Amino acid sequence: QVQLVESGGGLVQAGDSLRLSCVDSGGGFSWYYMAWFRQAPGTEREFLAGIRVSGESTFYSDSVKGRFTISRDFTKSTLYLQMNSLKAEDTAVYYCAADRGPGLSSSTAGYRYWGQGTQVTVSS
Repeated sequence: QVQLVESGGGLVQAGDSLRLSCVDSGGGFSWYYMAWFRQAPGTEREFLAGIRVSGESTFYSDSVKGRFTISRDFTKSTLYLQMNSLKAEDTAVYYCAADRGPGLSSSTAGYRYWGQGTQVTVSS
């Protein structure tokens, strides 16, 4: 069973940093390709970053490339999103997503398993 739980969101000021975590307690972490999405009120869910099963390959949207870093720790079954130089427009609910690999998708349709989301609010 895939069970994803995000944490690490909060209220910060523009220019600050946050690190989001997504823990899988289902026992199959090593078999998933994973991604981070976000959704602001009134918008579609937006792809941010993806990482392959091996952790070797990553992909970022233009809106966060150079500021955000996706990584995974196999010993802790945890996916991370390090967010630096946060902007007000980064305010959204951030979601962890996964599916069994190999593979990598930038579409919500490419992921069957989702966390509950964690709120990130950036004040300017």
